[in-house]
Amino acid sequence: MRARVSWFLVLAVYLAFPGFQRERIDEMGLERMRVDAPLTQALRSRWDTEATAFMLPWGHMIPSLEEVSRITGLRVYGRPVSGYTYPCYRELACRLLDLTVEQRSSLLSRVELQESLGLFQTGKGVAEMADEQLQRLTRGCREALADEPRAQADLDLHRFLIFFLDRLLFATRGDPVHYRFLLLLEDLGQVGNYAWGAAFLAHQFDSLGSSDRQTTISGFYPFLQAYLHLPGLRRGILERPGVVPLARHWVPRRDTYPLGDQRASLKDAIDLYPQLDVVWQPYLEEGREGQPWLEPAHPYFGRMVWIHALNLVLPLHLYLTQRSLGLRQSAVEFPSRDRTPRPGRSFRGLHDTTDWCVRVHEQIDDWEHRGRWVNFEAVSDDVYLQAFALKYGAMVDVTGEIASLWALLHSAVQDREVAQREADQLRAELERVRRAQAGASSSRAVESSQSDPEDRLVDAVRRAEDAQAELVERVAELRTATGRATRL
Repeated sequence: MRARVSWFLVLAVYLAFPGFQRERIDEMGLERMRVDAPLTQALRSRWDTEATAFMLPWGHMIPSLEEVSRITGLRVYGRPVSGYTYPCYRELACRLLDLTVEQRSSLLSRVELQESLGLFQTGKGVAEMADEQLQRLTRGCREALADEPRAQADLDLHRFLIFFLDRLLFATRGDPVHYRFLLLLEDLGQVGNYAWGAAFLAHQFDSLGSSDRQTTISGFYPFLQAYLHLPGLRRGILERPGVVPLARHWVPRRDTYPLGDQRASLKDAIDLYPQLDVVWQPYLEEGREGQPWLEPAHPYFGRMVWIHALNLVLPLHLYLTQRSLGLRQSAVEFPSRDRTPRPGRSFRGLHDTTDWCVRVHEQIDDWEHRGRWVNFEAVSDDVYLQAFALKYGAMVDVTGEIASLWALLHSAVQDREVAQREADQLRAELERVRRAQAGASSSRAVESSQSDPEDRLVDAVRRAEDAQAELVERVAELRTATGRATRL
């Protein structure tokens, strides 16, 4: 996964920038984030290209704009990342980067771009630690970068942004660097007004839908590590709680098994994951403190909208995952490979100059009007799950899901019985205390001293009854889910 190396190099350049340059790109929030490659690849195997969603035993799940905003901190509001694509970026590269490309080409050597930023000998030396490597690279970049806000500083920033976008945020598997975003970077004062987070999501969808024969994905893959949605996998260690964005919270759990074995084990774990342990809305308890980007982004959350990354124009199919919005899942018409391809599939770039704002003006207009809300009328998920089982039944381990539900039900019944016994014991103790008080002296001092244990017992009984009620409700939900899975 190429971004593992690129992240280190991007960080070295960022740390080498003088203060005035950092202020211009401070909203990027650059910091090392660690990858869980086995989990990412296991999830990739569940991607349905036609639905642009993950196909999991309990239904569809899909990364959303709120996911991007919460996890990465990228901007998901503002101008769509759309404009012109060209067959050749020679003139732009010369003017904005002072670098050259071949005639009729849009590609540049990665090494040449890195060296223009001062990144020489990027490999780790013998016996060199990661921190020592980072310090060495940062020193080299500092010597090459301008230290005053002049024309050379603009060249440095243009080069850095191209490197950041093409080698990390929108990474591809090829080695050369593509200049497709260069025109959008011409006015450095406007770069921050684009919805780069929405473009990032479109790129993720496209890379997930690549050939099944490829074992890796491109792009900023730590975004896909579903630690909050599937906590039972126990893949992440919460190392920095309270730090934002959320991708900085977690460190992947170390595993000494080979990558292939881990991936196979995780596929099985996902197939058998208990449905009621899936966290559909993981951000309900997450506040907005220290995350000023969430407030302007909120109008885009929970809406179906077209997302843009120049020649990639894709729909965000939130109607497939209404449970992530706190709704019941309606029956839906699933996209099918047997039908004529719809405009919902990505628009591929052409080999001539294309104005995407004109070519996809309806989708641009949809973005500017923030798409549309997900409509719902369902009172249960049953019809959706039946349709889902009919379409994907051959790929979903229904037997394993039923076994997991029965295990959960058995455990919940035992917990309910224990809670009931504890509540009965506390009620009996409370009754004994009250009878003792009735026969005791009526003096104010004695009455005051005797009321304390009674109050504590009343609170304990109330808590026990609440816990018992929750367990009764959970048992009922599990019985319903088990019966439904059995019918399916």
